[in-house]
Amino acid sequence: MNKTFTVLHVNLSRGFRGGERQTELLIRALSKYFNTKQLLACRANSPLRERLGDVDNLTFVEVNHQLLGHFSTPPADIIHAHEAKAVHWSYLHKRLKNIPYIITRRVDTIIKDKWLNQRTYSNASALVGISTLIANHIRDKQWGEVYQIPSTLAHLETNPKEGEAFKKAFPGKTIIGHIGALVDKHKGQKVLIEAASILEKSHPNLHIVFFGDGSDKEELESLSRENKNVTWMGFKPNIGDYLPYFDLFAFPSRNEGLGSTLLDAMDAGVPIIASNVGGIPDIIINNKTGLLVEPNDSMALKNVIIKLYEDKTLQEKLVIGAKKHTENYTPEKMAERYLSLYKKIIYIKK
Repeated sequence: MNKTFTVLHVNLSRGFRGGERQTELLIRALSKYFNTKQLLACRANSPLRERLGDVDNLTFVEVNHQLLGHFSTPPADIIHAHEAKAVHWSYLHKRLKNIPYIITRRVDTIIKDKWLNQRTYSNASALVGISTLIANHIRDKQWGEVYQIPSTLAHLETNPKEGEAFKKAFPGKTIIGHIGALVDKHKGQKVLIEAASILEKSHPNLHIVFFGDGSDKEELESLSRENKNVTWMGFKPNIGDYLPYFDLFAFPSRNEGLGSTLLDAMDAGVPIIASNVGGIPDIIINNKTGLLVEPNDSMALKNVIIKLYEDKTLQEKLVIGAKKHTENYTPEKMAERYLSLYKKIIYIKK
């Protein structure tokens, strides 16, 4: 289909986390590589407005609630719902305007058998899971055709001056970095703190550095107050300045849709240790692109950290394997897959 068409993205989140970053990366890639005409329905105060202000062929639509904006939104050929509230908005918009929509699901929790979930998912033209586990969860519901399109790495920009200053702040230390929202029930920072307490006695040169902010910030910092081998860096919008200066990357999540931060660590050439949960095994293939450890086990995490720290040959092998694997997780690849799906749906409708 050669005709120009318009994609209406919907993301009604108030903040900016992994799903919003992936929304941004997809919109940028569709504009850059395929010159796609796009709309973005989002809140008036959405961080996406500022972040995407420089994108060509993108128009913002103010939508502050699932029930609003349906008659002020310009026409589009297809709608892409990027999070839960966007799913409800897209379903209602289809009822009002007869525009097909797709849903991307990013969380690995089982979808509840609520009437509204069944209605919104079964009326979508396509359902997308970002990992094997999520895609299979959706298929189990038998609510429609399911595709698997993974998230992408971000090709983060790096300021060497910032990174070198960060590295110099830990002389003689091997830096084990962690990046993630400080929400332990999701990211498992307590497991890494427990591992740090054990490592402080046996390997005092290993230093754990946490990047991020979140609801558990005060509790987590309090738990590690006595640890001399733990540092809290807070949230950094320019995380690419620091990531390449990690020696190892630890990701002890208790649950994870995919873990796109891992892709950025792989892109930066940092050897990875991650939990064997959710969609992580799609990215971290044990002993090939990183090392997997069972979740919620600080002793196992400690042992794998020591194993990887002491084996430089293994580190090099994992970095090479990870770099090769990330070829499947670029913004262009993700945009190409979604564009193919958009066209398929629009063609069927026409």
